[in-house]
Amino acid sequence: MKKRAFITGINGQDGSYLSEFLLAKNYEIGGLLRRTSSENTQRISHILPQIEIFYGDLSDYSSIADAMEEFQPDEVYNLGAQSFVQTSWKLPNYTGDITGLGVERVLNACQAVCHSDVKFYQAGSSEMFGKVLETPQTLSTPFYPRSPYGVAKVYGHWITVNYRESYNMFAVAGICFNHESPRRGIEFVTKKITDGVARIYWGLDDKLLLGNLDSKRDWGFAGDYVEAMWMMLQQDEPKDHVVGTGETHTVREFVEEAFSTVDLDYRDFVGQDARFMRPAEVDVLLADPTEVNEKLGWKSKTSFKELVQMMVKEDLSNYGEKYETKMQSV
Repeated sequence: MKKRAFITGINGQDGSYLSEFLLAKNYEIGGLLRRTSSENTQRISHILPQIEIFYGDLSDYSSIADAMEEFQPDEVYNLGAQSFVQTSWKLPNYTGDITGLGVERVLNACQAVCHSDVKFYQAGSSEMFGKVLETPQTLSTPFYPRSPYGVAKVYGHWITVNYRESYNMFAVAGICFNHESPRRGIEFVTKKITDGVARIYWGLDDKLLLGNLDSKRDWGFAGDYVEAMWMMLQQDEPKDHVVGTGETHTVREFVEEAFSTVDLDYRDFVGQDARFMRPAEVDVLLADPTEVNEKLGWKSKTSFKELVQMMVKEDLSNYGEKYETKMQSV
């Protein structure tokens, strides 16, 4: 019998990479997709015929429960969220409902309509550590979130722990540090940078405005991180893990590497804009991956430089077509 995995947020960055990973392992995949008036399956369009899509919303328990009752998964990956930190300040109630309470709805559905051996994965975030109380961060580091998004993720983490301890569920939380890819949404700073580099290179822009260039992050490749998510659900006992590279880089370093990919000096093109500063800044996030390395045998395979270059080259390719079209119309 093939294993069956149900993924919320299946059309997101992580959902698309996880779907590819699980399909390669001969899983049957079901995914929860929020219905919109425009097409929103770009990241999974190449594998869509191999996925069973269920329309629903993390704000609506009945749609989650109905989908999971019909699909009857062996593994549930809750990757859906309002995941943009800046937006969480503008939509704090919505972020709390989807990113926080949405976790409880999925857990509740697992308990109510799935078989008793179902395994649950909750996508945690390094933003839960926020104003860090120690560096590097481990499972024992206290949470100190600095945004509505971080606060909602803390709720999602602890409700997962509570369901595990109260109902003896196989429920785990993976606290994944920043993981990026060419599939990252344009609202995230890494994609904004690589997209900006491509636009400047092709002559479509001449300036890139950013916020704090000195913030430090532990950046890895999303395609590597989905393997850690899967590994957590293959263990005999449920255990939370911190997932990261163990390296930290500033936004400035990311910018410099991105521009150097096309032999440009970032100082000629990058400016700062107060609009992109956070109300409460998170200065440094750095994972201690010792436990996930030793207990699961997982390690990040993609270097920081490889990640940045991968993203820039993808955007160069995308904008190259637009540039050629523009030139033909002149």
